[in-house]
Amino acid sequence: MPKKSAAPPGPAPLGQGAGEALRTRMIREVADDLAVDALLRDRAGKPPFDEAARLREAGLPALLTPPGPDCRGTDWRTACAVIREIAAADSSIGELLGRHYALSWSARFFAAPERADRLERRAAAEQWLWGGSTDLPGTEPATEPGLTLTPAGGGYVLDGRADLAAGVQVSDRLVLGGADTATGDWLMVCLDPERPGVTAEAAHDRLGQRLTGAGALTFERVPVLVDEVLGTVPRDEHSVPPFATLAPLALRLALVHVALGTAEGALAEARDADRAAPGRRPQAPPDEDAYGDRTGGDPYLLLAYGELVTTAHTAAVVVESATEALARGLAAGGGFGVDERAEIAVRVAAAEAVTGRAAMRITTRVLELTGGAADALGLDRFWRNARVLTAQASPAHRLRDIGDHYLNGTHPPLTLRA
Repeated sequence: MPKKSAAPPGPAPLGQGAGEALRTRMIREVADDLAVDALLRDRAGKPPFDEAARLREAGLPALLTPPGPDCRGTDWRTACAVIREIAAADSSIGELLGRHYALSWSARFFAAPERADRLERRAAAEQWLWGGSTDLPGTEPATEPGLTLTPAGGGYVLDGRADLAAGVQVSDRLVLGGADTATGDWLMVCLDPERPGVTAEAAHDRLGQRLTGAGALTFERVPVLVDEVLGTVPRDEHSVPPFATLAPLALRLALVHVALGTAEGALAEARDADRAAPGRRPQAPPDEDAYGDRTGGDPYLLLAYGELVTTAHTAAVVVESATEALARGLAAGGGFGVDERAEIAVRVAAAEAVTGRAAMRITTRVLELTGGAADALGLDRFWRNARVLTAQASPAHRLRDIGDHYLNGTHPPLTLRA
């Protein structure tokens, strides 16, 4: 029987406006379809070509585009709910889709509105999947040389190496940032990964998130046209337009929804396994075995699930608060200042910290609750995926920046340490 993608407490409703009921059903069908063979695909660890095709077939790459008469477009709140639902079924594909949505707005963050509109319409029409990174220049020394853009022939040539967590093999377009060797400016560019001089190297034997298409891209004298430069980002973070600084926050929040969906997916599968095998139960003292083997009445199992569902609910509330804050900032365009940006950053950081701990707590406890059946059920993949996701953001650093903002009024830096 196909596993259901819904999980307690479950993703937020997707809305029921014109066309929304049909879209909601399609999204849930995609999630259920991914859940059916998620374990087999995780163990095979192949590039996500088939999974990308499933997303395109459902029209999901074009979801986060300007709403139109074809009911194609939607808003960030809905997109985040979709990320979360897909991640509950397959967190690797949830991450692939989440990064795509954040990167698909790169033109809005860095380019002129007319240019962004043209690029988005073409991307939607051709069902592009976006890959890359919206990292902004940080104030700390870089650990790697990164990418460079050297002026040449009225455009640039791109050199260097970029390690990406998703989309290396399946992306139709890349968004990348690199230093202009002539001026030192930080340029955000959009280019086709099939261009000569681009070499892709897939990551193998990852602990988790094995189906995101992670790996490295090497660029050797890759031509970049002037029209492919989305915009320039000042190296002084105080001079960066506040709206552009939402680009990395949007990506981080998308990954928060992936982590929350992963935890909810683990909880749902553990629940279904316990319902299907009522004789299995965690260890309890012999003198308190009054409930026998009936899983639904085991006080220890009920207590455990009560704690885990509460943990998921708590994380969901914090995540929804951050989602609302970011959605308001994105809707405002350039109509807000650095203080408002700082408040959004703090809420996103809080969502990262709370959800990271919740995801690890839930996925670890699920392994304990299901005991020896965890291997057969493949529940370890949820823990592995959560571990890889949460390793990208240190709760200590996030909490320190939140505390510094609350106590001293400081603004979180644009580039936060992992």
